[in-house]
Amino acid sequence: MTASAAWSWRALRLAPPLLPLLPALAWLPVLWVLPGLSHGGGWGLIGQFAAAAFSPSLDPLVLGSAFSGLGVTVGIALLGWAFSLVLGLLGGVLSSRTVWRTACGSALPAELIRRLLAVPRALHELLWGLLLLQWLGLQPAVAVLAITIPYAALVARVVSDLLDALPTSGLEALRLAGAPAGPALLTALGPALQPGVISYGGYRLECALRSATLLGVFGLGGLGTDLRLTLQSLQFRELWSGLWMLLLVMLALEALLRVLRQRWAMPARFGLSSRSVGRGGREVLLGALLLLPLLLLVAVALGVNPLQLGTFQSLPPWTADWPAVAALPWPLLIGTTLGLTLLAAALAVGSAPLLLLLMAPWPWGRLLLQAVWALGRLWPPPLTALLLLFVLQPGVLTAALALAFHNLGVLGRLLLEAEESAPLQAEEALTAAGAGPRLALFYGRFSALARSYLAYGAYRADVILRETVVVGLVGAAGLGSLLLEALSSFAIDQLIALVAVYVVLTLMGEDLSDRLRRRLLAA
Repeated sequence: MTASAAWSWRALRLAPPLLPLLPALAWLPVLWVLPGLSHGGGWGLIGQFAAAAFSPSLDPLVLGSAFSGLGVTVGIALLGWAFSLVLGLLGGVLSSRTVWRTACGSALPAELIRRLLAVPRALHELLWGLLLLQWLGLQPAVAVLAITIPYAALVARVVSDLLDALPTSGLEALRLAGAPAGPALLTALGPALQPGVISYGGYRLECALRSATLLGVFGLGGLGTDLRLTLQSLQFRELWSGLWMLLLVMLALEALLRVLRQRWAMPARFGLSSRSVGRGGREVLLGALLLLPLLLLVAVALGVNPLQLGTFQSLPPWTADWPAVAALPWPLLIGTTLGLTLLAAALAVGSAPLLLLLMAPWPWGRLLLQAVWALGRLWPPPLTALLLLFVLQPGVLTAALALAFHNLGVLGRLLLEAEESAPLQAEEALTAAGAGPRLALFYGRFSALARSYLAYGAYRADVILRETVVVGLVGAAGLGSLLLEALSSFAIDQLIALVAVYVVLTLMGEDLSDRLRRRLLAA
């Protein structure tokens, strides 16, 4: 390559602030085909649904039912989160290369445990819930276990990565001084690990609340069941009564976790002294101790009985027909699922910065975005798909829009937090030079957060791949639709094959997203 050609290639590279907007180009083909997939009969229902948000039902019976369902949802989320956090911490320590090298001089056990934990992590909690429902029957423990199993594996992965990323000079010094492996690891790495665990643990609690709502949508108890029934019966005012309650709980939880992260996970950033940091550690321990009786009360109130977990339902006999399983249209099913993932990820990742750029300079724009994105985080994708089916035909695009709206809420919140903490010098300089508010925001703060935002977008694409089963199970598209048929007809051979394919796809997606994140953050 000549010097002039190399210069031309470098000149064509996109500026950093353009990178987050690039995925929004997916809207061009979507808007092109959308009119052909729409039908006008349901727009009146969409209008009624939107109008009902401003006039929810205040009937005492409706409010009482919604409050009872909300209590079940919050209880399931709290129990699933607590158990997964404990198991995840243990799994993270056991799958840490640093821990095993310190304990026995080899990281091979850590690699084996990591491979083992990849399987439960690869299946969405909804799949775990429906599978456990077949074995254990309908009981609150099923929803708790459905959250605990994949979340514990996810926490273990994060904790092990955090441990392996910590500097080991202090640990090596303690070992050379003759300290045993366990106390040396706890002393050298424990305090440094605490902020990351607290921050990620709080994030997982928010996710658990959303997962508990989603499991309820599919009949596993809680407010999600009421939301789906009221939507299907077109009782929009009753639906919004429960939804507003859930939204208030979620926003209160996010505000509480934000305060606790600032106090416990980021003390240095907020100017707290080392004495305050030590007090924060004691507060964390006290909070954990106070949480134990609360968890016990919640388990008793929900009727979670660990003894019932050893009693399995009698399952109907089944015969395997592997040639028929092999004859399924696997390339089409896999291709549809991957296409759905990529389209939903592109729409979600690209729409958040585009909307922020368009709306943020408007006085009420930021508040409107925060409200819409909060609803997107809370509203389960299957219910979004049901709403869209009022005006759109079922298919990949309807499923992608449902997933994109939910993940737009998650990414939008992350982008707002990153944008608020980004340095302001470049934006202020552009404003002083006469640039408009949008141009200053675009070339100022967007330049600083572009690559980190895209790195998180790569992780979110991996999450969306797992979530395709959610919209597939409402008949939208991909492998999920066939999974529903296999579960309802108890076709174990198809179920085994489909779950295996999902595991392989999600593990491959996880590996690709990890590589892309490392490349983006290293650039």
